[in-house]
Amino acid sequence: MRIGIVGGTGGIGEGMAMRLSQTHEVRLGSRDLSKADEASRECRLAVEERGLPCTLGGCSNQVAADFGEVVVLAIPFKHLIGTIESLSGLEGKVVVSPVNPMERREFFTYVPPEEGSAAQLVQRLLPESKVVAAFNVIAANRWKAIDEELDYAVPVCGDDAGAKQTVLNLIRGVPQLKGYDAGPLATACMVECITPLLLNVARYNKMHDVGIQFH
Repeated sequence: MRIGIVGGTGGIGEGMAMRLSQTHEVRLGSRDLSKADEASRECRLAVEERGLPCTLGGCSNQVAADFGEVVVLAIPFKHLIGTIESLSGLEGKVVVSPVNPMERREFFTYVPPEEGSAAQLVQRLLPESKVVAAFNVIAANRWKAIDEELDYAVPVCGDDAGAKQTVLNLIRGVPQLKGYDAGPLATACMVECITPLLLNVARYNKMHDVGIQFH
């Protein structure tokens, strides 16, 4: 599968690229092409040094959007609208939002947009795309620790059954990662607010990279 990661030079984007490029063709996008090239080169080296296959290249955000059958928006919430408005050609594509709108105050708190969730905002901005909320609850450090398995659950929300199944299959292709259908896109708010909860649990219990599992 061809996967384009928009805003891929952050920790989550780079970590996802290293994991997914072992079994898929991945393009890591950025507003800064030189930054994308450097990040993809470093990620590719990290994977290949471990004797693993890797199909990964750097490009602009628009090229990543054009390339991907699945396009991941690995960007902070504050840049979400501006980034989406800078892109074209996402009609009909599966667009994945791992975006969590939150703020750090006295503690981490969920601050959704008026649409109800970041994923629903993405769907409003991209009415012809098949938006799926996924990968919201995995810390960047865990994505990038490629010597370790991701023994986590990933809730997936979306209104298009085929798009949701595509993302579930993508998740299940990563060793130990488990995808679960969490309902329509309207339930994305329930998933997005788990991340500030996890950050608070980690902070107040002196833990690192807390995740979730379903049993």
